[in-house]
Amino acid sequence: MKETEYINNLLIRASNLEFLNLEEGQYLFENAPTASLVATANSLRFKHVPANKVTWIIDRNSNTTNVCLANCKFCNFYRIPGHKEAYITDIATYKTKIEETFQFGGEQLLLQGGHHPDLGLKYYCDLFSELKQLYPNLKLHALGPPEIAHIVKLEQSTHFEVLSALKEAGLDSLPGAGAEILNNRVRRLISKGKCTGEEWLEVMRVAHTLDITTSATMMFGHVETNEERIEHLISLRDIQALKPAHAKGFLAFIPWPFMDEDTILRKLKRARNTVTGDEYIRMIAISRIMLPNITNIQASWLTVGKQVAQMCLHAGANDFGSIMIEENVVSAAGASYRFTADGIQKAIQEAGFIPQLRNQQYEERKLPENIIQQHLDPTKMTVDI
Repeated sequence: MKETEYINNLLIRASNLEFLNLEEGQYLFENAPTASLVATANSLRFKHVPANKVTWIIDRNSNTTNVCLANCKFCNFYRIPGHKEAYITDIATYKTKIEETFQFGGEQLLLQGGHHPDLGLKYYCDLFSELKQLYPNLKLHALGPPEIAHIVKLEQSTHFEVLSALKEAGLDSLPGAGAEILNNRVRRLISKGKCTGEEWLEVMRVAHTLDITTSATMMFGHVETNEERIEHLISLRDIQALKPAHAKGFLAFIPWPFMDEDTILRKLKRARNTVTGDEYIRMIAISRIMLPNITNIQASWLTVGKQVAQMCLHAGANDFGSIMIEENVVSAAGASYRFTADGIQKAIQEAGFIPQLRNQQYEERKLPENIIQQHLDPTKMTVDI
């Protein structure tokens, strides 16, 4: 079979929502013309999300602590225990951040931190319960599989027990943080202190049995191979296929390129961010093609900028993510793009779509009357593209 015929055959099968295998996905990613990948992914996007809308959300990415034992070689955010800059966020600070988020039209706190050696299950349950008592309408999109695995280790407990307790305390949904690349060869090189790829997936599988909605991510463009990227997508697809019928499972997939500024990986000359705009668009497209059982694909404007993210909306992506009232981790490694609520809507319109505010469950929200579009902190919210 000729190459063109083989590629077309694979794209037809993908268009029919078939599960392509590892070799087929890698072949498409490495050999299919960008235009063909984009066209197929765009068609699939409209099968999953027929409306000519692109969703976005207002939330705040805050951190419980910057103390972490994982020692990831791509992270500039963490501090070791006892460091003079180490902190644990107090309730007064949370109250200020949450009230600002409500003022800006948001209703959700994306709450993550590090592998703190002293913060166990009781700490997080008490924190979530107190925040929900203070702000009953607050949505907690909190922790991630590596943090859950860390708590499980501290408590000598199980994923089920820890997730059940956190859900009862107020956890609404689980972000897909810490996936990086799920292959353990890669994880040993860049994030040896985090859970294995298998445990990351198991945390998500258990979360789905508890009807906790989740998202999935990929940080690529460092030491992984193309094969390992596709393997990552298939692992997510397989876990999604295991979810109970009542569960939504992974609501979205968000890939972003490795940000290398001042990271150990770059200093050791082991990796640099060389992901081009074309490569990122192809990654979005192959993600849509390889993940026929995940509805939403998000373009990471924070790491690739406005123009590339807009092109991704024609290459399989249907979500533009958050304006991010606050974000500290990826920004610490060089991500510098910012949007206001007004700016993100204009960017979506410029790409030919209707902007639609959503919540974490991908349900539509009306724009709040008190939304502030032009007067947010310019150091946090300015478009600089």
